[in-house]
Amino acid sequence: MSESTRAGISRRRLIQGAAAAGVAAWIPFEQIPAASAALPTPPSFPSGIPLFQQSYKNWSGAIAVDAVWTCTPASAAQVVTLANWARANGWRLRAKGSSHNWSPLSLAADGSDAANVVLVDTKTNLKAITVDTATSRVRVQTGATMEALLTALEAKGLGVTACPAPGDLTVGGVLAIDGHGTAVPKTGETKPAGHTYGSISNLVQQVTAVVWDGPTSTYVLKTYDRTAPEAGALMAHVGRAFVTEVVLQAGPNQRLRCQSWFDIPATELFAPAGSGGKTFSSYLNSAGRVEAIWFPFTPKPWLKVWSVAPSKPLLSRQVNSPYNYTFSDNLPDFFFDLAESIVRGDPAGTPDFGLNNYNIVAAGLVTTFTYDIWGWSKNLLLYVRPSTLRVTANGYAIVCKRSDVQRVIQEFTFRYSTRLNDYRQQGKFPMNGPVEIRVTGLDKPSDVGATRSPQLSALRPRPDRPDWDCAVWLDILTLPGTPYADEFYADIESWIYANYSTYADVRPEWSKGWGYTASGAWTSNDVIDAKVPATFRAGQPLNDNWDSARQMLDILDPARVFSSSFVNKLLY
Repeated sequence: MSESTRAGISRRRLIQGAAAAGVAAWIPFEQIPAASAALPTPPSFPSGIPLFQQSYKNWSGAIAVDAVWTCTPASAAQVVTLANWARANGWRLRAKGSSHNWSPLSLAADGSDAANVVLVDTKTNLKAITVDTATSRVRVQTGATMEALLTALEAKGLGVTACPAPGDLTVGGVLAIDGHGTAVPKTGETKPAGHTYGSISNLVQQVTAVVWDGPTSTYVLKTYDRTAPEAGALMAHVGRAFVTEVVLQAGPNQRLRCQSWFDIPATELFAPAGSGGKTFSSYLNSAGRVEAIWFPFTPKPWLKVWSVAPSKPLLSRQVNSPYNYTFSDNLPDFFFDLAESIVRGDPAGTPDFGLNNYNIVAAGLVTTFTYDIWGWSKNLLLYVRPSTLRVTANGYAIVCKRSDVQRVIQEFTFRYSTRLNDYRQQGKFPMNGPVEIRVTGLDKPSDVGATRSPQLSALRPRPDRPDWDCAVWLDILTLPGTPYADEFYADIESWIYANYSTYADVRPEWSKGWGYTASGAWTSNDVIDAKVPATFRAGQPLNDNWDSARQMLDILDPARVFSSSFVNKLLY
């Protein structure tokens, strides 16, 4: 390997996994057997279950713990064994999939709650998938990746309407935080049977979890149909349970076309509601599946528009595998040099960084012929690899009327760009990643022939507001460790809650950053203790809301074996 190649890898690893807090070395994910580990061995750990010491790191690298006990059970039955061992010995278990998460649902950022914790690796063994074509349903263990799930469905002529863009996410991780894509019905579109415009959690028909059994005073495996009250809490449990397997509804697979534009001014795309031209809502009406990626200090976003296309359009390029935007997965060295410089103390390079991002996209779409692609849904819905730039993100779902989508977006983008320029005048550049905007439908149980919705999903419909039929997802990205980022996030979050409360509802995107103060994400007691519970109570029946979900999760795990310090605070 050449010196230049080593340097390039070093820069990539610095920015992609360890930019936060000035970390300059990549911590290897080496597995150290229990017999050789530095940590005190968990007492009386069940024999036959591989146990080792390993470092833990989340997606952005902002949460990094050098040494945590990790195990790889061979079956769901062994997870039950682990749960009973943990309860008897005062330990806790945290399910570990791909760790593609920003929030401290598994472990605290400083590792302060890592003692007496065993991470339970689900990806190694708990990944079986069985598709039943007679019912268009799939039984899948929670350690299976989304790419594996969609590949299995595709082989049987089935698929989903929308899903998260990274294919390495585990099914369990996606369900825990109501993972979503971007899709609402276009004008005049009829939903195919078995599909939903909401989250993946809304596809659950049956859920199997490790739960407490009162009569035997032990943890056991139990399966609940979606009609059961337990299922309402388990379908999106925010890390407060251990689900081992689910049955998901699917529908006929669809061929999609994805067209990208990078020449529409933000002033036009994000124009006030009622404006003519190429507005976000105009694309939503014509195609239903839209994502805007807007780099800071650039005039034109990257707009992706998916449409259902049973036959290949003449000018489209057919693709037969996912992850087609290779230019975003293999960035040039100068890009990482500039990113490192920004985090290390030259934030004034942020406008150039944003422009470089835009130029890479514009050139990449043309040179790779990916500005207009067509293929089976999986190959267009999955487009983010782990090798892409690792950034931190905050996120909110604005639940509103479809007719208010353009208003929501215009007000947000105007506020965001105005405050960004205010900070710039002070010599501060807190945001160097893009704003990402998506729109989804809500988790309507009727989409999949059900009656119960996931209680803790950000996409849960409000019975008292049937006119609120969709959600605008607002995500703001920046490199970990960027000066003044938390201050900016707190500023924007305060405005979001104040602005949208007059005609919409604000809910957190569980896997992202929220609850900001100048001290960082998840530090605002007002958001965590008041605003978040309030939005999951508003408009819901007293026996089917935030409080009943929290109570049910306590019934299913009274010893809080499946919890963390942050989850305990959130679901006290």
